[in-house]
Amino acid sequence: MSGLLRLTDYLETKQEVFYNKLYKQPSTALAIFRRLLPHLAKTFVMSMLFLPRPLTKTDLDSWIRPDCIGERDKALSTLKQLHVIGILTDKRREETYVLSKHFGQALRQALTGGGNHKSFGIPCNPPAKDGVTIEQLDDFARKQWEGLLSYMVGSAAGSSTEGKVSDSVRNLLVDGELVSNRGRRPTITKDGFTFVLEEVNAQVWTILVFYLDAAESVRMEPGDVLSFCFQLGSLELGQDYSKANLSPTQVQMLEDLYDFGLVYQSSHKSKRFYPTRLATTLTSDASALRNSSVGLQNSLHSTSGEGFIIIETNYRLYAFTSSDLQIAILSLFARLNTRFPNMVSGKITRQSIREAVAMGITADQIISFLNTHAHAQMRKNNPVLPPSVVDQIRLWQIEGERMSAKNGFLFKDFASKAEYDRVIRYANDIGVFVWKNDQRRMCFVTDVSQIAAMMKSSGKAEKADKSAA
Repeated sequence: MSGLLRLTDYLETKQEVFYNKLYKQPSTALAIFRRLLPHLAKTFVMSMLFLPRPLTKTDLDSWIRPDCIGERDKALSTLKQLHVIGILTDKRREETYVLSKHFGQALRQALTGGGNHKSFGIPCNPPAKDGVTIEQLDDFARKQWEGLLSYMVGSAAGSSTEGKVSDSVRNLLVDGELVSNRGRRPTITKDGFTFVLEEVNAQVWTILVFYLDAAESVRMEPGDVLSFCFQLGSLELGQDYSKANLSPTQVQMLEDLYDFGLVYQSSHKSKRFYPTRLATTLTSDASALRNSSVGLQNSLHSTSGEGFIIIETNYRLYAFTSSDLQIAILSLFARLNTRFPNMVSGKITRQSIREAVAMGITADQIISFLNTHAHAQMRKNNPVLPPSVVDQIRLWQIEGERMSAKNGFLFKDFASKAEYDRVIRYANDIGVFVWKNDQRRMCFVTDVSQIAAMMKSSGKAEKADKSAA
């Protein structure tokens, strides 16, 4: 699920009181209008924004072609769920639509200006003498975000990256089920692998929704948290902003957002902060990080002509890359054995796929990654990937799903059927039973100590009965 879908699902669980407070900020109303509403819903909102009276259903339907009724219903449903519009009944008992009071006022203020709401931040005046450049902000954001992703994929690949991310980031990844703690080392999950392959802006929103979910548990006001996220999306890259108008919750947020790479501060005590490109693109369709030869976008989201992977029918894999992040992702499902300055080579094996599947990564995800990042030379083929490799990856996954191994103990050669039945009943009672074969009087259990003690005590009891007889 993408980050914006998660955000929409989160908002749909909230009551009207939450929205009334949220829509007091013009930056929030503008952000929801720009980012969460479908195009037809935006048209409805703009038509009602300066309308002096409610819009009747008859008037609204006159704008819609008969073959677009489904889109109309979807747009109205979204507007109602987000409490952007209300539905009234006029004197003629006809259904009418009206913008909610708070949303309408906030959006009009955002579009026309005026007021003293300071919703779009307060630029520092005078600006800092040793101000931070846009290039420095991009480098900082890239470093922080790559650190987060490298922790996720590097932990599974065996790289030591724990020191590069804060405790709050690690806890958030675990709570969001992007990483699971298995043993001493965290392991990337199926959702985590999907997350890594998403576009950066969607990744940021996913993390922010997890942050929203955790806000109440640390006594942070969710409305303030979400308002500040939307506010960051309206700020100017490279401009320093004052903390003077921020609430205590929002000031506390700055430290966490620094760890994510969304804002930069020279120190926690500084009275100013800089939004990075990760933050200023939250409410737009622009790229979250600028492309560069070593940039994150280029590392993960290559276009069709910029692939770097070649795979042969013998499962040999060659990746023309020097990106540690790319190499860490490949090592999740392939055995890499040789590394050169601009290339790594390895092989996809049965064991490497089974280990990836055990982490929750699916065969379809692996195939999609290979296909998306296939080298330009491979794209001359149809299909792009060798069919034998694609089929075998799927078969290795099915093999793991069809058969599961368990450590345990096999019992056989029982002296009597009564003894066999007694062991089966006891194994079921204590929860260690796995399998049985009544005809051959055999059973398999995961723990032998308690059953052995039971059989020993039963044997003593039988001997005692025989002696008494």
